[in-house]
Formats: sequence, C-alpha cells, structure tokens
Amino acid sequence: MAVDILYFAWVREAIGTGAEQVTPPDTVVSVADLIAWLSGRSEGHRRAFADPDRLRAAVDQRFVPLDAAIAGAREIAIFPPVTGG
Repeated sequence: MAVDILYFAWVREAIGTGAEQVTPPDTVVSVADLIAWLSGRSEGHRRAFADPDRLRAAVDQRFVPLDAAIAGAREIAIFPPVTGG
C-alpha cells in the first residue's frame, strides 16, 4: 500500500523534504510502526524520529494517537506538537 507522508516544521527540516510516497511492509500497522520504519530510511529520518513522544500525527487529515492504525490510509502527516496564540 503506497501512502503519502507529509512532514512539517523541524521534522521537515531534519528529513530535508516536506513529502514522500512510501510503501511500508505489511508489518507496519500503526503510526508508531511507521515512524519506527521510516527512521531507518536516512540519517535525517533517524534524527527527526529519535524521540517519538515529541511527534503528533494525522491520518487522512484527522488527528490520531501514534498507536492508531494506518490500514487504508492515503495520507499521513507527521509534525511536532502544535501551539497557538
């Protein structure tokens, strides 16, 4: 299953791109699994995902916890916590 991954803020800066399309293995069933798998793609990915507790995610534009399933997802966004003013 190919899925579009979007990166924002310092996650994007560490990885060096704002988006990529990936086909994770069947063993990747949650956002947390995806983050762990993505961390092996490059040194930038490893740095960006070194502390998953600092990350938030959205699956198909809906905020989800990192243990959320990704089956059937078309788009997954990974970003730091959002603060507002």
